[in-house]
Amino acid sequence: MKIAVVGCGAVGSFYGAKLARAGQDVHFLLRSDYDAVRRNGVSIRSAQGDFQVRPRCARSPEEIGPSDLVVIGLKTTANDAFPKLLPALVAPHTAVLTLQNGLGNEEQLARLFGPEQIMGGLCFVCLNRVEPGLIHHLDHGQVVMGEFQRWPEPRTHDIAGIFRHAGIPCKVTANLAQTHWEKLVWNIPFNGLGVAAAAGKQMFASGQEREGLIAADAPVGACFSTEQLLAHPRWFELVREVMLEVIAAARALGLEVQPALADKQIERTRTMGAYRASTLIDFERGLPLELESLFFEPLRQAKGAKVPVPRLERLCAVLERLDQLRSEAGVRIGG
Repeated sequence: MKIAVVGCGAVGSFYGAKLARAGQDVHFLLRSDYDAVRRNGVSIRSAQGDFQVRPRCARSPEEIGPSDLVVIGLKTTANDAFPKLLPALVAPHTAVLTLQNGLGNEEQLARLFGPEQIMGGLCFVCLNRVEPGLIHHLDHGQVVMGEFQRWPEPRTHDIAGIFRHAGIPCKVTANLAQTHWEKLVWNIPFNGLGVAAAAGKQMFASGQEREGLIAADAPVGACFSTEQLLAHPRWFELVREVMLEVIAAARALGLEVQPALADKQIERTRTMGAYRASTLIDFERGLPLELESLFFEPLRQAKGAKVPVPRLERLCAVLERLDQLRSEAGVRIGG
């Protein structure tokens, strides 16, 4: 199968490398990492076993051309590049699989190519890109994939089988929307609160304190890893409260997300150690945060379903302010 990987950060490189190692015809669309990956390939460091592959490298979509499968690992902050990056890769038979976080990505792709070509995949994995072409795999790795707004097709199971053959645990979901919300139960608190911890007590402010949300000259502290969020009683309580709000919103939208999922996700997270979620790393590097898909769209849908989500609403306000400070003048981490 000819596979194009668009967005070769931690997620795209990890899964693309596994598919290439399994013998698939994998093409990486690269920008700043092009020279390093073309010269040295992609190296995966993992407790499950280190390995290196040399995928085909391209600087432009036209170099790759129409593919059987397009795997999208871009940050959602780059979704406005879809019309430029994807058309040369997508033929009428092409399956477009987005592995991006949050809500709304499949909808954007469906407006370009039609819903019947679009699939979504949720990655339950702990990864960090250490340097160009070098990925550190810490834990987990399962992908859950499904069709956009329809039941699984034969191709869904075929692609899942290709992933499994490559050593990637992979399941097919009959309800992609529900699976998205189940992942948000983890993503919103551990990505969001991990960054919001840099604002300190502002995350817990109430009443009139909310009016002066993080002054421009206020020092910004350190972000919290998953381990720190779970170890601190006040932050642990907030993690669980946010999880339950997300679950309540999903249930109000007609999705069968069970309240017990909160405690299951927490226990799963304990095995990750001091994992730093992707949003923390972006914030510390001064990069734009994935606010729209991971936080704002879930908040809009919760409000549309008339579900009170005060913790989520507060989290969105804090993250928006921190991102604004980052974009205006940069933030001082650890101040």
